[in-house]
Amino acid sequence: MDAQKYLNEIKGRFPGTADAALERIKDGVPALLCPAPFLFEIVKYLKAEGFNYLMDLCATDYRDSLEVIYHFCALETNVKLTVKVRLDREKPELASITPLYPGADWQEREAFDLLGINFPGHPDLKNLLLPCGWEGHPLRKDYSRKPDQYD
Repeated sequence: MDAQKYLNEIKGRFPGTADAALERIKDGVPALLCPAPFLFEIVKYLKAEGFNYLMDLCATDYRDSLEVIYHFCALETNVKLTVKVRLDREKPELASITPLYPGADWQEREAFDLLGINFPGHPDLKNLLLPCGWEGHPLRKDYSRKPDQYD
């Protein structure tokens, strides 16, 4: 099955995603724009379907929203799929996928640390790169470093 068929299957299995799911192709890899409440179940489905490798999890700030991007690969078939989730920047929260992909642990911590995205269900969500007590999230476009902060 190619990635486009998985996207169609997701739309059928998760009716709430049918209207909100947008498919885009970047470098030949289809992407699904997933509503946040469906993320964990969709990722669980992908894992059961053979997407056994989380290649990357990253996040970015688009000023009006934050986005978390997941890149998955089914190693046996070399099928790749991207899942994107847009979050409200005022309360960015997204279920942790660490119970499904333990390798997401530090990647979620990095997004928490640098962009302030909360991942409920994460086993140890704390700063990864910034020192304890650091205020703010330096990869947010509205971040302003305090002059006396760790000069």
